[in-house]
Amino acid sequence: MNKIQEIIQGIKPLDLGIMEKTQVRLDNLTKPQGSLGRLEELAKIITGITGNENPGLENKVIFTLASDHGVTEEGISPYPKEVTAQMVYNFLNGTAGINVLSRHCGARVVVVDIGVAEEIKIKKDLIVEKINYGTKNMINGAAMSMEEAEKSIETGMRVFETELAKGINMAGTGEMGIGNTTASSAITACLCGRPIEEVTGRGAGLDDKGLEHKIRVINKALEINRPDPGNPIQVLSKIGGYEIGGLTGIILACGFYKIPVVIDGFISGAAALIAYKLQPKIKDYMIASHCSMEKGHGVILSQIGLKPLLDLGLRLGEGTGSALAMNIIEASVKILSQMATFKNAGVSERTK
Repeated sequence: MNKIQEIIQGIKPLDLGIMEKTQVRLDNLTKPQGSLGRLEELAKIITGITGNENPGLENKVIFTLASDHGVTEEGISPYPKEVTAQMVYNFLNGTAGINVLSRHCGARVVVVDIGVAEEIKIKKDLIVEKINYGTKNMINGAAMSMEEAEKSIETGMRVFETELAKGINMAGTGEMGIGNTTASSAITACLCGRPIEEVTGRGAGLDDKGLEHKIRVINKALEINRPDPGNPIQVLSKIGGYEIGGLTGIILACGFYKIPVVIDGFISGAAALIAYKLQPKIKDYMIASHCSMEKGHGVILSQIGLKPLLDLGLRLGEGTGSALAMNIIEASVKILSQMATFKNAGVSERTK
């Protein structure tokens, strides 16, 4: 059995017994039943994922995976591909959006070069797991080989396991890669069976003409590659990216090791979609942090059956939505551990 199959088959349903106990406790806290809304729902989910009636989420880690895409040769982004490497340096310097928001929520950022098109010279705080120097241009054939697609997923799993040994209570997904909304739109159209126009957005800021061109490029890539929706790893190889595969592996590993995973925006959503198609049980381990401005993201969330926590008009990626949502998720479990019951507080319960 290979690593991917081992992880997929090892993902089990949530602990319903603990979730039932959690519901009883929530109903007996000093508040009207259900009055804390989704916070109560989150607390219950976290106990079911972890198998712990009083879980702690103090060890928060956001995985930000970087990779380049050959399809940038088609001019589908207003930014040059060199920005991918430049942003990795920004992450390592601690000055990017994800660094600011991760510090705010108390999360550690793990930056991974899984396929940047150039060598990153700063090695401190960078995990180098480069599969190749970016994917190939998917309008000329497969973005990567099946072996590379499998390796990208396995790499994500291995990176997660290494960091798990240092302590993780909650994981978040993030990415960087010029051209990755094009790959994600192609994946979404294929796996959700939706028209390309319905799942393709402006990415880093395309104008109307640029958006029309991007749609034509995706259409050509799908026509040439003919990815099979019934084979998610083949879809990844034909029209995906290394960072998308890596995040798929991280998400699946979270399910295997019973760690809640907070999904960021559109590209993280594409990885979540592949993970879900490989193992539907993983849905219960995923928490959607927000709904991106990229219109394909809403299609993905609907397909999986996830309800986003936030709707702030975000479209940065990097794991920024995950960082923001982590504060809310951690608050939900503190309700369980720090809020008194009616009996303990000496507060009268409802009589009718």
